This record gives sequence, C-alpha cells and structure tokens, in this order.
Amino acid sequence: MSQTLKGSCCCGSVSFTVKDEFSRFYFCYCQQCRQLTGSAHAANLFTSPANLTWLSGQDQLKRYDHPTRTFSKVFCRECGSALPFVNKSGEYLIVPAGCLLDAPSIAVQAQIFCDEQAPWHQAGVSAKRFVGFPEA
Repeated sequence: MSQTLKGSCCCGSVSFTVKDEFSRFYFCYCQQCRQLTGSAHAANLFTSPANLTWLSGQDQLKRYDHPTRTFSKVFCRECGSALPFVNKSGEYLIVPAGCLLDAPSIAVQAQIFCDEQAPWHQAGVSAKRFVGFPEA
C-alpha cells in the first residue's frame, strides 16, 4: 500500500493529498519551465490523475494553458504557488515537487532540456552556502 503525501500552497488556501505512486521525477531546464517557475528549473513529479484528492481551496485554482504549446500551469489565486494539474492530454497529473509538504519516495530520475539551462545556474550551484541569509 502506498503512502499518502500532503501538499498545499504557500498561504494555505489550497490543500490536497496525493498517493506516493509517481512514475517520473524530472528537473526540467527548458525556457518555458524556467519562466513558469521563475527559477533555474522545474521539479515535477508525474502520476495518475486519479491519485489526487483536493482537501480545500479548489475554487482558488487558476489554470494557464499556453495557446499553441503543450505546457500548462495551475496556481493559487491568492499567493501564486504552483499546484498539481492534469496535463493537456489528460494522461498525467503533474505535481510540482515544491508544493509537497512530505517527501516522495522516488528520487529525481533525470535532468531534462539541459541545453536550455540558464547561463547563471552552474555558477549558482557552486556559490558559497549559508543556513539563512548571508550577513551584510
């Protein structure tokens, strides 16, 4: 029997559970994922659409589907946090890993579209590390 993971948006308006039955876990460096996340890459888990249960805030969801491409994003209307969504084909539920409050059992399997990686990403990975903000 699989574990059930909890997830939510940053402000707590939206919450859900998802079965820990992921078939894929990718870091994607494509330009669209960087723009949709505002970060160096997206960290997305793939599972069956039936594995999701919304607990609260489903009325706070906003969906963006690109008009000519196959990418989408669902986010909280209040805080903008990325949230799970069913892809355009209906085949997969895509769960942004950052919205999970619990860790999935699957490890990242691949880094994809690495040729589109932001030029500043590698320098950032090797930058000095701090537990919190660096002292001024």
